Amino acid sequence: MNDSVWPGPLRAPVEGPSAWIGADLRTRPETWTYRLTQSDIAEIQAATAGVIARGIDIAEVTRDSFPLPTFAAVLAGHREALLHGRGFVLLRGLPVDAKPMRESAISFCGIGSHIGTFRSQNAKGHLLGHVRNLGGPPASVDPTVRAYATAERQTFHTDGCDVVGLLCLKPAKSGGLSSIVSSMTMYNRMAASRPDLASRLFAPMPFDRRGETPEGALPFYIMPVLTDYAGRLTCSYLRRNINSSQRHPDAPRLTPDDLAALDMWDDLANDGGLRLDIVLEPGDIQFVYNHTTLHDRTAFEDWPEEDRKRHLLRLWLCVPGDRPLDPVLAQRFGSVEIGNRSGIICKGTRLHAPLVPS
Repeated sequence: MNDSVWPGPLRAPVEGPSAWIGADLRTRPETWTYRLTQSDIAEIQAATAGVIARGIDIAEVTRDSFPLPTFAAVLAGHREALLHGRGFVLLRGLPVDAKPMRESAISFCGIGSHIGTFRSQNAKGHLLGHVRNLGGPPASVDPTVRAYATAERQTFHTDGCDVVGLLCLKPAKSGGLSSIVSSMTMYNRMAASRPDLASRLFAPMPFDRRGETPEGALPFYIMPVLTDYAGRLTCSYLRRNINSSQRHPDAPRLTPDDLAALDMWDDLANDGGLRLDIVLEPGDIQFVYNHTTLHDRTAFEDWPEEDRKRHLLRLWLCVPGDRPLDPVLAQRFGSVEIGNRSGIICKGTRLHAPLVPS
């Protein structure tokens, strides 16, 4: 964007479980996968039935209205691993086949409520998102389209929340893998081999809001990809939005050095040794911690039958007790207040949890 770089030496390499390597974790899936027990499932189903019996709206489900007598402690351990450990977890075995959409959605939201609070995922105010190909133009062509509503590859990115959750209802005919990679490991590699390019990721860059602009805000915002704040390295990245920011005449121009740094960042994310590809099966729930982990979805071929099409439910979660964020990130998160940040709110946004994709 300009010739400025990080005004001091690069921070030390990130150590600990958040700086993982995909090639290593592929050989140890038991370390990041938890299979629901019959007791867990019984508690989830009882809590789901309780929400239905009391007529609680899905958008109003909380950990108090979704009691999990023993499974709550298990989820607390997974929440700790998200915030202070690997930064992702896969829960397997939630019964979803032949279940009504409302029942699956309540179960998913109930589990998610034990991780954090729901946040708006788009200008429509969706607290419950539907990841499904709606047949519109690709996001790579139309700057107002979100890639989750297409069958194209998403590319590695982070979402505007602390934790993103996905529940697989139906997989694609082929493709549609969930790919994740540690942005902490990516930083370590980049800082070691190209500290000059790594430093540029700490400098401000423009991000396109892609048509979801809060009232009174510019159609783009400016922030770094990497921030070093309160002793924690945090990543917030959307290459597609950085690229499309250049459609706005007032947005700062990206320089060749900016593009070189972003290209290297993308190359590291796509490194087959660093990333981890996961096949999500019906009933799988994946939680990813955006501040240390990038995620992607490969392109897919869908089933021709409407009732077989790939369909996932999604939650954006704000987690109490999470890390402090650099105030500059308020441009994306709306606020950096712990426990009360993230989510897309525009003029006319109405918070709700739809049961039909739109």
